[in-house]
Amino acid sequence: METGIDLSLDSPHVSATLLTPTEKTKYREMIGCLMYAAVMTRPDISFAVSTLSQYLETPHTTHVQAVTRVFRYLSGTKDHKLVLGGSSSRIVGYSDSDWASQNHRHSISGFAFFIGDGVVSWSSKKQPIITLSSTEAEYVALTHSSKDIIWIHKLLTEFSSIFPFTIPTSLYCDNQGAVRLSKDSTFHGRTKHIDVHFHFIRQTVSQGHISLLYCPTDDMIADTFTKPLTRFKFEKFRRLLGIL
Repeated sequence: METGIDLSLDSPHVSATLLTPTEKTKYREMIGCLMYAAVMTRPDISFAVSTLSQYLETPHTTHVQAVTRVFRYLSGTKDHKLVLGGSSSRIVGYSDSDWASQNHRHSISGFAFFIGDGVVSWSSKKQPIITLSSTEAEYVALTHSSKDIIWIHKLLTEFSSIFPFTIPTSLYCDNQGAVRLSKDSTFHGRTKHIDVHFHFIRQTVSQGHISLLYCPTDDMIADTFTKPLTRFKFEKFRRLLGIL
């Protein structure tokens, strides 16, 4: 996606021209096609598809142009594929959030989990609540990530005889405040307004499923699921995701 563009309906970047009913149906079909690719084999378009799918009810011509841009990108990279495997069978995760960068002020959560060198689970999702700080946004994102890693552990347990794995799983976050909050339940003043179910990350850490580690922002692979990036960073993280 184009960096710096705001696709909100009241944004000056967005055309005032609404789509006709026929064009609206076509827009939805285009999003459906992209959704299949984003879920199955092309995590690099996950953020774009997640963002553009928010305008299915009232799409404008600007949104069609943005969707067309994604199709052109896929056409230009159709020789790329998601490569799985590698020399290691270690499970590693990355969790990130972009705090209140869009007009709706809901932060965007993103995570990616790897087995070996290839990503096997990923997500780009608008958070259900409006967080009050970047630390809180990252904390909520960590809860979404922790639920996914529990599911991965349960799935791999079914194959433990042929695919042994160890816990805890290393989960990287680029916000040290969120890492501390997830490990220390005494910070009541900063978290007492957060819904109880978002504290699930603390239980996951205390039970030994996850080992939270700090990762610098420049190395945070999940950053590509939270906002449009410059071409250099986008291609760097695409390569690290295993899309080669």
